[in-house]
Amino acid sequence: MKTLAIIGQKGGNGKTTTALGLAVAGVLDGKSVAVIDLDPQTTAANWGDRRESEHPAVVSCQVSRLRNVLTGAKEQGAELVIIDTAGKSTEATIEAAKVADIVLLPIRPQLFDIETLLNVKDILTLAGNPTALVVINAAPVQGRRHLDTMEAIEGMGLKVCPVVLYQRTAYGDATNLGQTALEYDPGGKAALELSELYKYINIALYKYKDIHHEKA
Repeated sequence: MKTLAIIGQKGGNGKTTTALGLAVAGVLDGKSVAVIDLDPQTTAANWGDRRESEHPAVVSCQVSRLRNVLTGAKEQGAELVIIDTAGKSTEATIEAAKVADIVLLPIRPQLFDIETLLNVKDILTLAGNPTALVVINAAPVQGRRHLDTMEAIEGMGLKVCPVVLYQRTAYGDATNLGQTALEYDPGGKAALELSELYKYINIALYKYKDIHHEKA
């Protein structure tokens, strides 16, 4: 079982949308996928309630129950677990990062979001420095702001995912219906971006050996 944690220290940067998009991409790839919602606002769980399909499974839990829920997911045959965290919850963020094979840090290409990465770096250190990738989200379709943001992030010593998610209405419209862009507009540009992001993350996940966090 592979575990992906989506973390950040600011709301509105696309953590949940990214988590759900990758989860559905995993389902479409034939994997058994579970989403664990650590956010007290239960945004991912609410999306699951609106969804017609039973897959991926979406479970809301408190951070103190995270490891138990992960154990249960593994026992039930989950191949990919994606953990969605709150905008500001250091405890949940650290715990999610500790159990993750890879940590994703979605940010918008603007200074306020970039500045939060300094705090996130400290959190990653406390979590034992797991493999982490910054994903640029909601980038303007025109211009080079995403390229400037990549340079700034790399200058901070963090790795940037080469796949960029642009600002597209399909992302928000899809979640309103309990879907993702992959289902709402399968031939659209947002769906293509999510597919490319999933492919990149999937390759990255299987480049590393299984991490037995329960022994850590």
